[in-house]
Amino acid sequence: GGGRVFRPRVIERARGRRRAVAVGLPYMEEEKRLKLLAEGKTEAEGEDSQQYAGKVLLATVAGDVHDIGKNIVGVVLGCNNFKVYDLGVMVDCQTILTKAVELKVDVIGLSGLITPSLDEMCHVAKEMKRMGLTLPLIVGGATTSKTHAAVKIAPHYFTKEHPAIHVLDASRSVVVCSNLLNPE
Repeated sequence: GGGRVFRPRVIERARGRRRAVAVGLPYMEEEKRLKLLAEGKTEAEGEDSQQYAGKVLLATVAGDVHDIGKNIVGVVLGCNNFKVYDLGVMVDCQTILTKAVELKVDVIGLSGLITPSLDEMCHVAKEMKRMGLTLPLIVGGATTSKTHAAVKIAPHYFTKEHPAIHVLDASRSVVVCSNLLNPE
C-alpha cells in the first residue's frame, strides 16, 4: 500500500507462507484432536466448542477476483486459533450471508481490491442490517480505508454491538477480531 514492496515479492512470500502453514497444519489439527479426546469430546463436539478464539467467514465480494490479502488474513487468523471459513472470490451477498448464518460465525470479513468492490461491501452491509444480523463486519483491501468504512459502510450497518471496521493489513486482523469478540 505504501509502495515499499515490489508486488511479485508479496505474492512470492504469500505462497511461501501458505506452503509453510500446509506443513504445520496437520500437526496443529492432531494436537486439537488429542486435546478433545483428553477432554472426552468427539471431533464433532469440538467443532462447536470453545476450542477456537472465534469463527470468521472471509470472502472476496462479487465482481472481484483478488484474494492474496484475504488469503494472508486467513492464514494469520488460522495460526492464531481462529476457525476460518474462506468462501473464495466473486462471492455474492446472498451466499456470504447464508453461509454466515449456517456456520454460526462470529465475524464476517470482506475483501476487495477494485473500486466497484466498495459498493458491493455497502450492499452486504445493508443486507446484514435488513436481515437483522448482529455480527461485526471487517473490511479490507487496497481500495478500502478507515474513511470508507466510516462514511460509506457504517451508516448502513453500525452500532456498538456490531461495528463495521476497516482492517489495514493482515497483521492487525488478529487484534481486531480478538477485540471484537472479547471487548475487555
